[in-house]
Amino acid sequence: MAEKTRYTDEELEEFRSIINEKLELAKRDYDQMMRVLMNQDGNDVDDTSPTFKVLEEGSATQSKEEIITMANRQQKFIQGLKAALVRIENKTYGIDRITGKLIPKERLRAVPHATLSVESKMKEHK
Repeated sequence: MAEKTRYTDEELEEFRSIINEKLELAKRDYDQMMRVLMNQDGNDVDDTSPTFKVLEEGSATQSKEEIITMANRQQKFIQGLKAALVRIENKTYGIDRITGKLIPKERLRAVPHATLSVESKMKEHK
């Protein structure tokens, strides 16, 4: 029997639902970060100071810069998930972009936007 070259439509649908779930959560987290940055969650409407102050009570160490960094990372994650949905549509999802072999399902369940198997990723970083 020949080696499997792509995931079945049923398997792709399973991955689509995992990705859509993660995408929904990621967008919600991103929106929350943006609300904090725009001070829409704060009680203090008089705060127009550009200094980096604590944005939320109980979060004494998190500066505006840190939240911006987190929001940027979240945005990149969202883009990765959207790109994965495009690969599902094209039926190229789960194929290692270096070897052309299938990325194991366990990896895709953990990192649904992955485009490399663990082995390829290790080689890439050497």
